[in-house]
Amino acid sequence: MVGLTRQFALGIVLVLAAAACAQGPAADLRDADGEESQAASTPKRITGAIRGNPHTVYQKLNPRSNIPGIDSLEGLVHTGLTVTSPEGTGRLPRLAEAAPTLDNGLWKLFPDGTMEIRWTIREGVVWQDGTPMTADDLAFTAQVVSDHDLPIFGHVAYESLGTVEAVDSRTVVARWSKPFIQADELFTYEIGLPIPKHLLDQAYLENKEQLLEHPYWNVEFVGAGPFRIKEWEQGSHMLLEANNQYVLGRPRIDEIDVRFIPDPNTLAANMLAGEVDMPWGGRIDIEWAANVADQWGAGRLETRFRSMLQIFVQNINPTPTVLSDVQFRRAMVHALDRQTMADLLQLGLSSVGHTFVGPREPEYPFIEPAVVKYTYDPQRALQMLDGLGYSQGSDGLLRDRGGTQLAFQIRTSQGDIRQEKPMYAAADDWQRLGIEVERHLVPPQRASDAEYRSTFPAFDLKGQAGQMEYARQFHSTRIALPENNFRVSGNNSRYSTPEMDLAIDRYFTTIPWEERMEWGRQIVRRLSEDVGWIGLYYEVAPVLIPNRVVNVSAGNEEPVMLDQVHEWDLRG
Repeated sequence: MVGLTRQFALGIVLVLAAAACAQGPAADLRDADGEESQAASTPKRITGAIRGNPHTVYQKLNPRSNIPGIDSLEGLVHTGLTVTSPEGTGRLPRLAEAAPTLDNGLWKLFPDGTMEIRWTIREGVVWQDGTPMTADDLAFTAQVVSDHDLPIFGHVAYESLGTVEAVDSRTVVARWSKPFIQADELFTYEIGLPIPKHLLDQAYLENKEQLLEHPYWNVEFVGAGPFRIKEWEQGSHMLLEANNQYVLGRPRIDEIDVRFIPDPNTLAANMLAGEVDMPWGGRIDIEWAANVADQWGAGRLETRFRSMLQIFVQNINPTPTVLSDVQFRRAMVHALDRQTMADLLQLGLSSVGHTFVGPREPEYPFIEPAVVKYTYDPQRALQMLDGLGYSQGSDGLLRDRGGTQLAFQIRTSQGDIRQEKPMYAAADDWQRLGIEVERHLVPPQRASDAEYRSTFPAFDLKGQAGQMEYARQFHSTRIALPENNFRVSGNNSRYSTPEMDLAIDRYFTTIPWEERMEWGRQIVRRLSEDVGWIGLYYEVAPVLIPNRVVNVSAGNEEPVMLDQVHEWDLRG
């Protein structure tokens, strides 16, 4: 593992050195104050980059976030009624006049267990084609995204959602049959942004099965965000221009050129050559970012906790079948040296992820005592495997009583260095135990193949959100299956028990904090006991911010950072 890390670092250093030599005097001129001498008509432009080749700019059509950067593009061209506060502890109004709360009376709980929330769209909100956004758009959005024939939009929020009624041109009232703690996130990035009825209503009514093929979702996208799509060249870049009618005022930046650069070495070279100002969309490794920042000189490196690296365990028809045995899964966790992974791959800034909830989340101290933890203990792992009939031969390889060698596959996305490195490290740990491990990289052309991604044989390593809200992804309704055409996503391990479903349902419908945390403890206890999922470590998310762009704050997550993009400006 150490060799792998050093080899990668050496490759980056060579690329950075070459790029630095290539900069020459021209790069110095780019940073000079001579920019002020340019004609006043020259548009203010910044250049970003994402590591995916997007097929849409609507994140809900990007299951499992398989294509990196789509969420960032969505944040640039669209926005919700409310957004997450910079501290990550509440909601702030954006397209809405106010964020609903129990205190302001816009969120009401009734004695019979039902509830309702009222939203009023700000005066002057228009779609990017100039059409006013109305309450009918919100009612139409709720109708589409809660349609069981379109499961890709599926969210636990819609399961108890009853009616969404337009009471006037700018106000809707949504009613739920039971309490739901995230109800104030309807019409947002987290659950699904508003969509325009005047552009999609006819297509939905005439042939909703083909709605997702409508060009609206890509080249004809119309949002209500600070920037609009001006040009989109597949496989190359997307040029965005400021939305003059943005409800919070025209952005100070005129244009954003977003390059699609999957290869991290190419991205590093572009940044050092002054061709790219900042990368977005995740899939950025902390070691990569630190090496770039050391050579960059044109900006700074900030960090935040983004998510966590985890290994999903196949629970439906796994290969080998022994993976269905919880003792086997526990042995696999004992065999992983997760703290060493965290130390080497996160520069000593992180720790083992015993649960999916990050240590900075408000729920963490309340649920952490319930987590079952598995220490690094390869001898314990071998003892557990011996109890299952697997023993080491003279060659050190594990075989069952019939002489068949123990073997399985672990996979992750090709080209994502922050996932590739821990995949190889985990495979090495298991290999040292005597297991034959196939290391498989999913090629980009299969990244959005839902059936292929869902039916992995044994283990699939991915990065996922490190928040308590992620618990809903372990519900049985989030399992991709043939009967839902594999369009449902979230429960990557395809793990389910009736007890887990009950705990998740109760957690998201329980408003009192202490009572809700008891259900939260049941969720993390059951998941860790069953090893329905394997946490590796919490990720430190690097944020590279150029000096020439002001009013940029890393925030606690990327959507929060991009929520303020309309305030970004060029220095001087």
